[in-house]
Amino acid sequence: MASPREIRHRIRSIKNIAKVTKAMETVAAAKMRKAQQQTLATRPYAEKSWEVLTYLARLRRSGVAEQPLLQQRPIERIGLLLITGDRGLAGAYNGNIIRSAAHQIRQWEEVEQKQVQLVTVGRKGRDWMLRHGPPLRAEFTGLGDRPTSYDIAPVASVLIEDFIAARYDAVFIAFTDFHNTLRQDPAIRQLLPIVPAEPTMPLAADYIFEPDPQTILNEVLRGLTELQILQAMYESIASEESARMVAMRNATDAANALIGDLTLSYNKARQEAITKELLDIVGGASALAQAASH
Repeated sequence: MASPREIRHRIRSIKNIAKVTKAMETVAAAKMRKAQQQTLATRPYAEKSWEVLTYLARLRRSGVAEQPLLQQRPIERIGLLLITGDRGLAGAYNGNIIRSAAHQIRQWEEVEQKQVQLVTVGRKGRDWMLRHGPPLRAEFTGLGDRPTSYDIAPVASVLIEDFIAARYDAVFIAFTDFHNTLRQDPAIRQLLPIVPAEPTMPLAADYIFEPDPQTILNEVLRGLTELQILQAMYESIASEESARMVAMRNATDAANALIGDLTLSYNKARQEAITKELLDIVGGASALAQAASH
């Protein structure tokens, strides 16, 4: 058994770790609340804009069919946008989305014989894919906890321009879908070309566009596609902060449990040392008494 001094030193060290994890849990909880509010506030608009995109993809008049973001081509080259975190200490958050993306990439490359290139957001996904994944087309880091459309514009520009230039025949986005504090699911969704919606509602006979259909629809399609990327970022950030808060709470609980076990061990070691000292004293007194009697 370790000495009481060694156990006391371990207890002090673990208490310091528990203070750090508790502080990180508090920070993550504050960021999570802001990220959750941001995600839930923008989600209805993002969902409705996606409905608009898929609805426009059904139109075959007014020059809509000529839009490059709606062009369907045989899929031979795929661009994948992978969204992960810049930092760790978030439980299984980064590992889950990287694992899902890696599985999908293997499916595309080994089974379907397609070429894949990556655009990554976040250091964790970038570092893993540099070692084990397909070539990186571009990488973005340090976008912060509250990115805006201005921050996302370079990411969207790479994907949209490469798709228009036929560098990719399809663009997918891999992100973490936020449900609640305890549940975040990896998701991979096709972004381009925009897939027409199921014909559940009748199409309008035609639209009148000013100044012309090409100009208006080009701006609308680009803007709403960029919005889908921004919403995926919000979902991922809320998921990351939720996972980090839970991970730090679990770490704090584990540290406190370990402190309790070590405290019990310390008390046992201390009691053992005291008992040993008492036995030495009693033994010494007994020896002195026997010597005096002789």
